[in-house]
Amino acid sequence: MLGQDVARLAGDEAVAAARADCDVTDRGSLGALVEEVQPEVVVNCAAYTDVDGAEGEPEQALRVNGDGAGHAAAAAAAVGATVVYVSSDYVFDGSKRAPYVESDPTAPLSSYGRSKLAGEQATAGANPRHFVVRSSWLFGEHGENFVDTMLGLEREQLRVVDDQVGCPTYTPHLAEGLLGLVRGHAFGIHHMAGAGRCSWYEFARAIFERAGVERRLVPCGSDEFPRPARRPAWSVLASERADAVELPSWQAGLDAYLGVRA
Repeated sequence: MLGQDVARLAGDEAVAAARADCDVTDRGSLGALVEEVQPEVVVNCAAYTDVDGAEGEPEQALRVNGDGAGHAAAAAAAVGATVVYVSSDYVFDGSKRAPYVESDPTAPLSSYGRSKLAGEQATAGANPRHFVVRSSWLFGEHGENFVDTMLGLEREQLRVVDDQVGCPTYTPHLAEGLLGLVRGHAFGIHHMAGAGRCSWYEFARAIFERAGVERRLVPCGSDEFPRPARRPAWSVLASERADAVELPSWQAGLDAYLGVRA
């Protein structure tokens, strides 16, 4: 979902490699491709994103999100390239109740979160010219997302979780932010997500209102929808960096997505 937007916005400058071209878990094939292309920047958008699935497949999640990230960073370093690793708000436990900034201590609650944190550490360890970009609640044109899920439900009344709060992020906005970031040298950890915050219930309400769809929404707690993986109750991201890249609001992202989705 994110990778296609990065490649589209980068245009002719991008060499977009699908999994069939190079699997990040295969150090050899990844290294060979990077050696052939000789890029200035490697943007690693490959990820194991099934949060609940990672509870049953922790080794696979770690292989992709952790080991794979290290392979991408090392391949970039070998040709003198910068690397970008896209991480997640799930590296935090959600107990802070104020926006998380880059220097806050991490404490992932789930296998997925632990695998993303491992990817951050592997990226930093393999390439000093790295950008680790934490984002959250991605939605866009090229993959399954919460907006499509909500609009695909035809029940008149829906119960939606109201005790998890985060920052919905439109993938073209994030892709633009990433491409802007790599033109500089502000290496390290960056928080980059849709401006503002909301709960899943508030997000759902905005989706139906902006799409002009009538639905009766009932807020509920996470305990009504038990999932294999624990989610942080609060994962709002903000930046403490003077060189922070600010994205448009999540509402602007939602409006843009509904415009192209129609």
